[in-house]
Amino acid sequence: MFRLQSLSPTITDMIRFDHSHVLVTFHQYTAGKPARVKKALAETVCSALEIHARLEEEIFYPVLRELGIGEPVLHKSVPEHNTMRQIIGDIRRAGADSTALDRLLPQLMREVMHHVADEETVLLPEAERRIGQQRLNELGAQMTSRRMQLLAPQAGKVALNTVLGFSRSTSAIVAALGVAAVAYLAVARSKPKTLARA
Repeated sequence: MFRLQSLSPTITDMIRFDHSHVLVTFHQYTAGKPARVKKALAETVCSALEIHARLEEEIFYPVLRELGIGEPVLHKSVPEHNTMRQIIGDIRRAGADSTALDRLLPQLMREVMHHVADEETVLLPEAERRIGQQRLNELGAQMTSRRMQLLAPQAGKVALNTVLGFSRSTSAIVAALGVAAVAYLAVARSKPKTLARA
């Protein structure tokens, strides 16, 4: 029988990938880009961080707490997520105001970099030492499933922002198609199955 966890990356690899995705997107943001491109990149970063923080808080952190892993880092992780959420709110309220985005997005990324450093140097290596490979894969599958649920309602917006933000890159089209596919799968999985009538 097919099992999602057999294909899923580990939860720790998925967290690292999320960190890389946000950093790559931020590095596309430059002051000289058109306002609509900057807004799309900022929205991409914000959406990715919101989903990432929720996934960590719902799936990863509870397992770490249960096992007594990384308590000093965990103690400050949720407040750091909340600080990021506040800045994300400021970014969203700024709309397409380039001056505000030029100030707020780097501020957000400073918070992200500090948070990522703690996770990648303490939490992820310790989790990999103390949690077995099979369990890491199971948690990765759980994270994938939950990500699809969280992404589905905003998949169109995320895909559009990806295309706008990476407009000179063919990888944007591939990424947008991937987002659309994830949204389709999430919606298809959430619909109740009906039996065909004879």
